[in-house]
Amino acid sequence: MYRPSSDMLLLAILRCLALIAVAIVLLIVVFLLIESLPAVRSVGMLRFFGDASWHPAGGAEAGRFNLTPMLIGTVAAAAGAVLLAVPLGMGSALFCRFYAPRRIGGVYRRLVELLAGIPSVVYGFWGLMVLAPLIRQWQPPGQSLLAGILILTIMILPTVALLSESSLRSVPRSYLDGASALGLSRWSTIRGVALPAAWGGIFTAVLLATGRAIGETMAVLMVAGNVVQTPASIFEPVRTLTANIALELGYAMEHHRSALFVSGLVLMVMIVVIVSLASWINRGRVHV
Repeated sequence: MYRPSSDMLLLAILRCLALIAVAIVLLIVVFLLIESLPAVRSVGMLRFFGDASWHPAGGAEAGRFNLTPMLIGTVAAAAGAVLLAVPLGMGSALFCRFYAPRRIGGVYRRLVELLAGIPSVVYGFWGLMVLAPLIRQWQPPGQSLLAGILILTIMILPTVALLSESSLRSVPRSYLDGASALGLSRWSTIRGVALPAAWGGIFTAVLLATGRAIGETMAVLMVAGNVVQTPASIFEPVRTLTANIALELGYAMEHHRSALFVSGLVLMVMIVVIVSLASWINRGRVHV
């Protein structure tokens, strides 16, 4: 089949850009593997999940390299934030798309976009000065897993709301008109037509929000308390893997530094698992 030279040029450019994107991801993975290798060889992967505590400065023999409390803190903070942000974001998207008057919906969307543009350090500063003291009045110490969950919820809420609303707006108008012609109520149309048609975009929004919640560093570092422990309740302080890397990489040496790259490798594996699970669900092997 004949293709114009301009199409061939565009195809070549797109292929090159795709290869560059893949190469960047592969280089990041290779870099993490190379930097993690000294600790993996000297310490062994089992000790990263079975040691008594996290005190890596003592070296491979005397140090302790347990990442489990920080892994639990990361998963707990991200999962709690997603559980709160998804219904709030979906409600926001449905309100903006189907219930709000056009002018009010436009203003509301701009406010949500503004929320998405606030730097994470500003969220963290607000959480440290306002949110943590409020939680402290309820249950000390204030800087806790709950504070991390709430601040992450606010941060990922715009991602869920804006992308879900865009997906709902992309539903063909003929689908909605057909549902109205059948006499379906507004909510029946939303539940039976709009949400199933926009499912792919909504799921992508949740996936991106989950990735941001797992990878967020500065805001969580400021409000979560940074104590390496497995929390017994949401009011206890925790430290996430990303916060641990940010706190200790500046002065870490030898096996300590390599162990922090193992933390990064664990985060990469978590993201790969989430993306793989998302692909599995989108292929229809799991029905939700």
